[in-house]
Amino acid sequence: MIVCIAEKPSVAKDIARIIGATASKNGYMEGNGYQVTWTFGHLCTLKEPDDYTPVWKQWSLSMLPMIPQRFGIKLIEDDGIKRQFAVIEQLMRNADGIINCGDAGQEGELIQRWVMQKAQATCPVKRLWISSMTDEAIREGFMTLKDQAQYDPLYRAGLCRAIGDWLLGMNATRLYTVKYGRNRQVLSIGRVQTPTLALIVNRQREIDNFQPEPYWVLATIYRETLFTATKGKFTTKEEGEKSFERIIDKPFFVTDVQKKKGVEAPPHLYDLTSLQVDCNKKYGYSADLTLKTIQTLYERKLTTYPRVDTQYLSDDIYPNCPTILKGLKGFEPMTAPLLTTTLKKSKKVFDTSKVTDHHAIIPTGVAANGLTDIEKKVYDLVTRRFICVFYPDCLFTTTTVLGKVEEVEFKATGKQIQQPGWRIIYSKEANAITDDNASKKEEEEKTLPEFTKGESGPHKPTLTEKWTTPPKYYTEATLLRAMETAGKFVDDEELRAALKENGIGRPSSRAGIIETLFKRHYIRRERKNLLATETGIQLIDIIQEELLKSCELTGIWEKKLRDIEHLRYDAAQFIDELKLQISEIVQQVISDPSYRNIRAQDVENDKKKATPKKKSVAVKKDPYVGTTCPLCGKGVLVKGKTAYGCSRWREGCTYRWKPETT
Repeated sequence: MIVCIAEKPSVAKDIARIIGATASKNGYMEGNGYQVTWTFGHLCTLKEPDDYTPVWKQWSLSMLPMIPQRFGIKLIEDDGIKRQFAVIEQLMRNADGIINCGDAGQEGELIQRWVMQKAQATCPVKRLWISSMTDEAIREGFMTLKDQAQYDPLYRAGLCRAIGDWLLGMNATRLYTVKYGRNRQVLSIGRVQTPTLALIVNRQREIDNFQPEPYWVLATIYRETLFTATKGKFTTKEEGEKSFERIIDKPFFVTDVQKKKGVEAPPHLYDLTSLQVDCNKKYGYSADLTLKTIQTLYERKLTTYPRVDTQYLSDDIYPNCPTILKGLKGFEPMTAPLLTTTLKKSKKVFDTSKVTDHHAIIPTGVAANGLTDIEKKVYDLVTRRFICVFYPDCLFTTTTVLGKVEEVEFKATGKQIQQPGWRIIYSKEANAITDDNASKKEEEEKTLPEFTKGESGPHKPTLTEKWTTPPKYYTEATLLRAMETAGKFVDDEELRAALKENGIGRPSSRAGIIETLFKRHYIRRERKNLLATETGIQLIDIIQEELLKSCELTGIWEKKLRDIEHLRYDAAQFIDELKLQISEIVQQVISDPSYRNIRAQDVENDKKKATPKKKSVAVKKDPYVGTTCPLCGKGVLVKGKTAYGCSRWREGCTYRWKPETT
């Protein structure tokens, strides 16, 4: 019997129907020589610290860094998961072979490998690797099953990512919680979470500290057209008025008229991040909502695999495109002109060299029925983007008119669409969907009247006072872009190249990171804007180790993980280097000199609060012995030869205090 294991029950049922496993059993489907079962996403996780040794249950600086000799996995504590795993374990124990039908990506590979390891499966394993859930794709996938060993590098990269996040998250969270949180509040630190929070905090500080400054802009209106002085931005009103006086009552001369033809190609197809960005900008959807919606559309066979970071299609998709277009019901007015001719094949769309595991998100051509309002809008974006890439380029003419009054030069620019091409798919929505600078482009596309070089006439000059503006708060759309293109925050060119491709986190994880920041009350929403809470700001201030809150650490990791996946870097070396790095971070934070100053102030404040009332002579002689330790809050102060200290020092509390030095 061949056991197929999918990542979700709904996916398992589709696979079972295609391969003929139609008999429903407890936790699986059976038939035609197959047993099809499923997980619920992650069934297993890396063990907790105290699963390795009981002493790691205690949060203590003396126990850090926590570095297991060998990492292990365990079932997630959930009764439903335990019941389903028992079914999977029994099926795999008696299986002649296994087909891994998990999501075709790094996380999907890790999920299923851990389940098979936990079940101690020993039979041969094949891999189903498909980019859509259509019946045709499933059938083709089963005809071209791969040996699981082909995906070992992908699994090793995923495993290294999980171990790395465990090492940093577990150690740094305990390190900062014990040392600075005084065990009263958990200070959660993460490789992706913390740099993302730092982006929001730093932007907020820029806004809070921004001091607006006035400036004056010189312009004039000639023939109902606004011309702006090319060097007409003044920092003082006096300078502006001086230039204004020079041109008032003087004629305006047109010195040059330039017309240039331009071509605008269709926008790229969607990857996950660009889809999340557009859904947030156009509809206000959160990154998490967009991910869940496009995942649902994928499972309903309407779109291809969503957790992708490429905007290209492989060349072998091109022959299938006419069939996909024919199947797009409700979009016939847009697809009809394409089906009567040969589809264009642009390198901006079809480039196998830029496709790794999966191609860009596109519709499958299956008729979309019974969609919710949110699903309709997301599906519409994906489908229109797919259609428009086969349309002609947009042709336009840019007109630049230069003028002069005395020695002051002016300029006006306009744009005229000659042939809309792909823009007809979006009509008035084109700018809002395809351009982050829609208002700027709208201004550039204004139509100018006909001007002739050498003409002149009266004009109306203006000197307008304006104020510099602060940067804008992050929205989910702009934060996703910042996470994706985090290389601009890093000076090292090699790291910038790594971040340009992968940024902070993976496309599939960025929505979850943002949601985690909300759940931990580190950030909040104010309309569309994302603002750091006081807790989030304090956390970033507490973290003195810059590497923990910079894009640099993620850049280093992402480059090495990508190299592991492509057999250019050794996984064991990555883990060894990471262990050393974590150890160094722990030692640097523990020995942080600013910590002593913070503690001295805490001691002074706690001393005032903890001094007992004058009732006992013994207390008067030694007022601090027996008072609660201000560091751990669990021990009491005892007197040594040179200083007071916590009675729990053997268990790792490092509190020490010399009265004469306060």
